[in-house]
Amino acid sequence: MTQNLSETVLSSLPESVKAPAYRRSDLTPGILHIGVGNFHRAHQAIYLSKLFDLGEGRDWAIVGAGLKPYDKTMRERLQAQDWLTTVVELDPEGLSAQVCGAMIDFVDVDPKALIARLGEADIRIVSLTITEGGYFVDPNTGGFDVNHPEIQADLASPDAPQTVFGVLVAALLARRDKGLEPFTVMSCDNLPENGHMAKQAVAGFAKALSPEAGSWIADNVAFPNGMVDCITPATGDRERGLVQERFGLTDAAPVVCEPFRQWVLEDHFPAGRPALEKVGVEFVEDVAPYELMKLRILNGGHATIAYPGALLGHYFVHDAMADPLICAFLKKLEEDEILPTVPEIPGVSFETYLTTVMDRFSNPAVGDTIPRLCLDGSNRQPKFILPSIQDRLDKGLPVAGLALETALWCRYCLGHNEAGEPHVIEDNNADILKAWAQGVYADKPARIEMPELFGGLASDETFLKAFSYAAGMIAEDGVAAALKAYLDGRFDKGAPALKANAH
Repeated sequence: MTQNLSETVLSSLPESVKAPAYRRSDLTPGILHIGVGNFHRAHQAIYLSKLFDLGEGRDWAIVGAGLKPYDKTMRERLQAQDWLTTVVELDPEGLSAQVCGAMIDFVDVDPKALIARLGEADIRIVSLTITEGGYFVDPNTGGFDVNHPEIQADLASPDAPQTVFGVLVAALLARRDKGLEPFTVMSCDNLPENGHMAKQAVAGFAKALSPEAGSWIADNVAFPNGMVDCITPATGDRERGLVQERFGLTDAAPVVCEPFRQWVLEDHFPAGRPALEKVGVEFVEDVAPYELMKLRILNGGHATIAYPGALLGHYFVHDAMADPLICAFLKKLEEDEILPTVPEIPGVSFETYLTTVMDRFSNPAVGDTIPRLCLDGSNRQPKFILPSIQDRLDKGLPVAGLALETALWCRYCLGHNEAGEPHVIEDNNADILKAWAQGVYADKPARIEMPELFGGLASDETFLKAFSYAAGMIAEDGVAAALKAYLDGRFDKGAPALKANAH
């Protein structure tokens, strides 16, 4: 017998499901979160729920919010179950489930309603998971893209904004005019210096409205940087069925995640914050070293296995990790080329961290997918792979393995694997990427034309030579042979294989 998840069943949950140890009627809002997806509910919401279980911080409950059509769908699903979520931790030693009650409301998906709620004094932190690509970054300058059509539309109608940043600026200026202290903006997105990126967007939008507004926000609003980590697959029928069959709950929006979580935050919250250090959050003076470690080792590792995994026909991440060539490629590339680019952190062993990362990737219970890792490559590669390449080139170090990773991504952008089976290139720049891949692998012109996202690397002779050699090996001998050649050390000795494509 199953129960529909709601407030009324919390006292009669199966023994296998942990219920909140707090009365949700005792909670009051303190955080408004924009972008209520799976990661937020598996990560930030769980940390807060654990704090509430201790009898602490119960004036920091979450109010959900969003501006996109899928936010409306999420709101409808969660409202029907009193904003509760079943979170299943996919430990290969045994699954566990808990009901998270940290969210107590969800604003109507309407910009005016959201601005009004942000203007109330109880909201002291606004947190964001709006995806790595949601910060309107100009790909050429790295700055705020004030000319983006959505931003221009909001600047033309600042009283009726449609973007997150237009809404945040309207709310912050309204609070200022009412004499209320500004809320802290806390990005929980997986991108370098996420707090700085949020500040760049919010202050950049405000500055475009007026220099005075931009200066006020830059001087008075806090934007702490943070590093977040918890592998959280998408929810589908498989996950809903798991919750129903294993734990006896019908949940329209459950979350499954790995049993690992990490959250490192800069302690910069002028309007106050919950005591999250009591439940495992690390507060540090500078989060950048931890962030860089994760972005390059873990996220770079995901990119390393994603494209050979897809090209060799793997669907699940753990299956790719069970492929000896892919696993060995990951280990060698990390140890030889990625780990040396990460500055030391006192008390942290990168080798131990890499071992943990590889164990996490290999967890079959998570069911993470290769297609998910391949998403949005034109946004992820410049964050997770290209900086490592540039660092090594600046020091005169070889980039054979990283160039191979890039060539594998390029081969993936042809739109089919080695067996000829098609895959969709889920990327805003899919057409550009496919044309680039065809130029490298099909037309074989005299020059490799690189997408604009490569920046200075597009004309770096050392990188182009290494890329050309890797692409030629893949084109001539296939993915598996290219991986084996790299593992055998032949990439260190070869001349460019696509001689016609080299400068």
